[in-house]
Amino acid sequence: MQAKHLLIRIYIVLSYLGISACSVFSYFAGGTLSALIERLLFQALAWFALWSLLLRPSVFHAILLPAFLAFPLELYLRLYFNQGISAHHLGVMFETSPKEAAEFLGYKIWRLGFALIFSCLWWYSILRLSRQDRLLSWPRRGRWPIFACSLIGLGFFIYIKQLTAESSAPTPSLQVFWNNYLKPTATSDTSAESSAKSSPYYRWQTYAQAWPFGIWVLAHEFYRERRYLYQLRKQNQSFLFRSEQSNNSSSMQTFVLVIGESSRYDRWGINGYERDTTPLLAQESNLVSFSDVISAVAATRLAIPIILSRKAARQSLQAGFSESSLISAFREAGFKTFWLSNQMSFGEFDTPTSVFANEAEVKQFLNLGGFTNTSSHDEILLEPLQIALRDSAEKKLIVLHSLGNHWNYSQRYPKQFDHWQPSLYGVSNPAYTDLKNKLPLNNSYDNSMLYTDWWLSQVIAQLKAAKEMSALLYVSDHGQTLYDGRCRLAFHGHNTQYEFHIPAFMWFSSAYQERHPEQIKQLYLHRDARLSTENVFHSMLNMADIRYPDDKLEWSFLSAKYRPHRRYVDSYGWTDYDNAYFRGDCRELIDKQAPLSQEK
Repeated sequence: MQAKHLLIRIYIVLSYLGISACSVFSYFAGGTLSALIERLLFQALAWFALWSLLLRPSVFHAILLPAFLAFPLELYLRLYFNQGISAHHLGVMFETSPKEAAEFLGYKIWRLGFALIFSCLWWYSILRLSRQDRLLSWPRRGRWPIFACSLIGLGFFIYIKQLTAESSAPTPSLQVFWNNYLKPTATSDTSAESSAKSSPYYRWQTYAQAWPFGIWVLAHEFYRERRYLYQLRKQNQSFLFRSEQSNNSSSMQTFVLVIGESSRYDRWGINGYERDTTPLLAQESNLVSFSDVISAVAATRLAIPIILSRKAARQSLQAGFSESSLISAFREAGFKTFWLSNQMSFGEFDTPTSVFANEAEVKQFLNLGGFTNTSSHDEILLEPLQIALRDSAEKKLIVLHSLGNHWNYSQRYPKQFDHWQPSLYGVSNPAYTDLKNKLPLNNSYDNSMLYTDWWLSQVIAQLKAAKEMSALLYVSDHGQTLYDGRCRLAFHGHNTQYEFHIPAFMWFSSAYQERHPEQIKQLYLHRDARLSTENVFHSMLNMADIRYPDDKLEWSFLSAKYRPHRRYVDSYGWTDYDNAYFRGDCRELIDKQAPLSQEK
């Protein structure tokens, strides 16, 4: 009997150590030693406080259920994406339909399902064993001093973290402790980093990654993010660029921003791809394709705010942004604004994209079927676009948010565009992550690109038919990895060049060329410049001759003042894209020096 009780105690203790071991994953993925020490210290103090207060596992084990349920997802993200659960991942799951998740995981969804069942049985076995008797009970007399010491330790720890978040240097009395344990890796202090240090994300990240208790912090941060995004609506309403059109003309003029989805630079025929995936765009004489544009982050909900606003790349992991977008800047300058989307609306104000979309005077979300075969193709946007173009307003800004080349690729186009075979068109529930489907998956992706070419040519045709001064900028939110060469990765979130290097082009009418010869001159001069999605906001305003007091023409590729900037991407930290090399067939982006840490 004694041996049985001993084995039970060992099993319970090892289980708690196992669930707590998630805290060390980020260190082996390139995290700092100081961050690991912070997490382990917080974790140990939390365990002591919980155990000493509630006496035994049979009392407190129930509150650990969320951590056990999240454990398989944490392992999955670490294994396939080299990153753990964050408030951002909770946002992705919240903004993703169950069908989309099932499509993406393919056959791996069964692995995750079995892992989830295992975790539930694991959690239940501990609960059952801990209720048999008072195993691992904390002595009543000795627990209060430990509990008090743990609380004091936690309070001191949180106080130190608060100081480091509010000041770049701690008080002298804490200098030794700071230097030895808590000081982050030195980096240049930019405005983006200063903003990060003052954010709730900076102060709470250590607690969020301390398993198992961090899962409650993540849930709290996700809730705070939802509230923050909702509150941004009112805050953005009061924000003013004080913008105006410097060459204010009464002539009819229309500017269009097309936001693509999951489109990859080297799969466009006009960019040198061996397949002619863009035959119609290739015939456009007033179209200039950019050769070197990158997206800072391969996730739609994080990438779009950078495209639409002045949000810096290194702020992309933070929820929301305190400024309005280019939509408001155009509206202030006298433009009627439209947001036409073939993406889903998950709530009027509860996603980073919808916060900005709400700034438009006319908003339409036309996709009611998610990303499945019940979803609409992008041509559903053509009629609302035609209506917008016929609007009596003299000056218009129209944002088209397409579904583009989002997986399932075979569901992004109608049958007549199923050109390259074999494809996954018409295949019910294919396993997208099965390497056996590499060829049909790639063919389906190229077919979706062929359809995108047709759709974009239709958009341009409508602008031509309107016979107004008009210009269009297309930019994708991020790219895709597609089992390239011997690479065994697909989709996005893998830190590869294929996901960061994106297609972008500008088309302009003859009337625009006559009216803005200097912008067209600079457009051709900068077609091969080092650009990123951070340039879109400034270039769109410059395209329409919209100025505001603190504008930065050096960020516009349509200005003679343009200057290249450092391009950071979210790859194992903030990696300098132009100071990196590409590893293996997957072309993982690896900084030649230490990337700037996202973990402070």
